Amino acid sequence: MKVLFCLCAWLSALVILLIVAFLVTQSLPAFREIGISGLLLGEVWKPTQGLYGLLPMIAGTLAVTGLALLLGAPLGILTAMFMAYFCPIRLRRIMRTVISVMAGIPSVVYGFFGLTVMVPSIRMEFGGFGMCVLTAGVLLGIMIVPTIAELSLSSIENVPAFCYEGSLALGATKERSVFSSVLPAAKKGVATAVVLGLGRAVGETMAVMMVAGNQPVFPNSLLSGVRTLTANIALEMGYAADLHRQALIASAVVLLVMVLAIIALLMYIRRKDETHA
Repeated sequence: MKVLFCLCAWLSALVILLIVAFLVTQSLPAFREIGISGLLLGEVWKPTQGLYGLLPMIAGTLAVTGLALLLGAPLGILTAMFMAYFCPIRLRRIMRTVISVMAGIPSVVYGFFGLTVMVPSIRMEFGGFGMCVLTAGVLLGIMIVPTIAELSLSSIENVPAFCYEGSLALGATKERSVFSSVLPAAKKGVATAVVLGLGRAVGETMAVMMVAGNQPVFPNSLLSGVRTLTANIALEMGYAADLHRQALIASAVVLLVMVLAIIALLMYIRRKDETHA
């Protein structure tokens, strides 16, 4: 069994390396012909005119993801804290089931909800077309709440009971004990939950593509249409050829680097926490 587990681990690593090698080799012609600065700092994406600037899509990805994290992370963490210490037992069971179901709902269902409910509502309340950064960010925030809540709840429940009980014994209120003793003790797991939620937000495609407007321009406000890197690949890969296709693969490399940066951040947080411990 030890040999079998070792082979499975190496097989997983090999698959990842093969994917990275494929993306890099297929995107090299685009990096050579267009240039790294031309791809990463180019402000216009018009493949028919030979312009392959990814900067608007990178900015759109960061804007949508940042807004989603700003909304989803506090909501997910507070939901986990409520379920762990303030929620009645019967309601806690129901909420666990609801959160698990929410985590398993396909992204296209979220996208359909955003398209039929959120887009008209935002258009009516704030103006514009409704397909914008705000809609995509709020929808992504809703989508990452179950991931952050589930992982944060597991971390909070694994905090030793003496942290909470000791705080109560010293005269702290229940709320202060949870926020000042339990949450700091679970910060490693909570940070992991937030980073994994961020990773899901960065890689989301279908839901964002349905509500963001898919305009390859810089987002100058929350109500402007935007296109993310993942949506750009999904929209154009079906008919792309030659340099156009290579530029799309290069954008996948950029997205991969962003995800690897998130993973590196997670590893840094864990290592820093272990060093201080």
